[in-house]
Formats: sequence, C-alpha cells, structure tokens
Amino acid sequence: MKKLILIAIAFISLNAVAQDKDKKQDRKARAEQMKNMSAEDQATIATKKLTLALDLTEKQQSQVKELMLEQAIHRKEKMAERAKMKSDTENDTKLKVEKTDEQKIKAVNERLDRQIETKQKMKAILTSEQYEKWEKTQGRRHGKAKSKRKMKGDH
Repeated sequence: MKKLILIAIAFISLNAVAQDKDKKQDRKARAEQMKNMSAEDQATIATKKLTLALDLTEKQQSQVKELMLEQAIHRKEKMAERAKMKSDTENDTKLKVEKTDEQKIKAVNERLDRQIETKQKMKAILTSEQYEKWEKTQGRRHGKAKSKRKMKGDH
C-alpha cells in the first residue's frame, strides 16, 4: 500500500512539473509571436480584446486602436534599442553596459509617465463603467507581474 501511495505521489509530481514547462514554453511562443507581429497587428488584437471585454462603440474602438498603436510602436522601438545594446555588448566582450542609478530612475519615471498618460487617455475614451472594469483588469495584470517578480526574488 505504501509503495502504491509513493508511486501515485511521484506520478502527480512529475505531471505538475511537466505542466509548468508547457506553460513556460507556451508563454515564450506567444512572446515570440508578438515580437514578430507588426505594431498595427498588435494594436488591432489589443483593441479587439478590449472591445470584447468592455463592449466598445465604433468610435471608442478607433480611439483605443490609435492609443494601442502608439504603445505598440513605442514597445517596438524599445525592443530595438535593447536588441542593439545587447548586440553591441556581445560584439565587444570587454564592454559591459550597465545602467547607472540615474538612468534607471529616468527609465522608471518615463515608464510611469507613459502609464499615467495612458490612464488619462483611456479615462477620456471610456464611459465610467467601462473605465472601472478596465482599471480592474489592469490591476490584475500588474498584480500578477509583481507577484511573479517576488517569486523570482527580483523585488
């Protein structure tokens, strides 16, 4: 009986580990797919998801798509900058580029300013009920990311 229980526990543990790897691979595949998409495609998908979640009108959809396109273009630019920095450091093995505290603070401030701007624009586009629902989904998204960083020990 004890052997049977041990075998069952081992099987369940292996199954759980396999599922975690599958989730990570799925996440990586989705990230790679998004990276290969154009900014317009990313904006269209994001707008359609918000339309389904918030029941947007045609006018709201066009305004949200414009905002999402801005964000997607900005993300693409930042990704290109990071890729260039990474390739530069790989080409010159002695050169180790690290951000100074001042650069890190500037980057955080820029990111927060963009988030504030996005919030203000969304508040202008959406009705109060839609905005409340959007805020809740944003809180959940950022909460998940924060909890994942804590689990990794990044704080």
